[in-house]
Amino acid sequence: MSLIASDISVSLGRKQVLHGVSVSAQAGEFTAIVGPNGSGKTTLMRSLTGELACRGRITLNGRDIARMPPEELARHRGVLPQAAELSFPFTVAEVVRIGIEGQAGRTEALIPQALAAVGLPGFSGRLYQELSGGEQQRVQLARVLAQVWQPVDKETGPRWLMLDEPVSSLDIAHQLTVMRLAADYARAGGGVIAVMHDLNLTALFAQRLVLMCAGRVLAQGRPEEVLSDDTLSCAYGCRLRVNATPESGIWVLPHLAA
Repeated sequence: MSLIASDISVSLGRKQVLHGVSVSAQAGEFTAIVGPNGSGKTTLMRSLTGELACRGRITLNGRDIARMPPEELARHRGVLPQAAELSFPFTVAEVVRIGIEGQAGRTEALIPQALAAVGLPGFSGRLYQELSGGEQQRVQLARVLAQVWQPVDKETGPRWLMLDEPVSSLDIAHQLTVMRLAADYARAGGGVIAVMHDLNLTALFAQRLVLMCAGRVLAQGRPEEVLSDDTLSCAYGCRLRVNATPESGIWVLPHLAA
């Protein structure tokens, strides 16, 4: 089972943001979308989730998402946006509960399980607005995780986690927690697609990369195929070297993904 996007183009106002993008992601793998600011990563993600109208065709587990009603899409994929603002004083449990609303077989017992999975045990009764930015981000991830808790549905196949910059507000330890969670979800048979900025962290966990540049796919494939000096330097517009320690200064990088 897979997610396949064919010849996707998106215009926002008079500006064309995506130019005939074709990408694929397989269930059971962690696929990361990377690239410089303004390259079209989030626009591509919003197209893949069905949130943004686009030209071209996108299929999820063999079905055209344009023909799937929102409630059915919600059963097959959970979406974590870059940011989520709440105007009312919800508790953490109430935010996570949104993920299980209308989902057959989901009970309140799933709320503390989802919070524990993102490193927030005991947070159910706390007010969402009183949390730090990183804690709020993990609460939203718990909501999404609760929505697609089982990576594979026996009848309809794999479910998908679709995450837009899931570690952007997190410290190193919690970045690793979230990346391991996503990797475990993929290992259990689900699909994971994430927009990422940290190339080192991405290379530790992702099995497949899509490198965006100026609204187009510059390269896609295994990390060792995409992360080359010339390709990255072209994408980011600066001289980059892969797997080379800086000549001066301190370089801090987690060495183990497991």
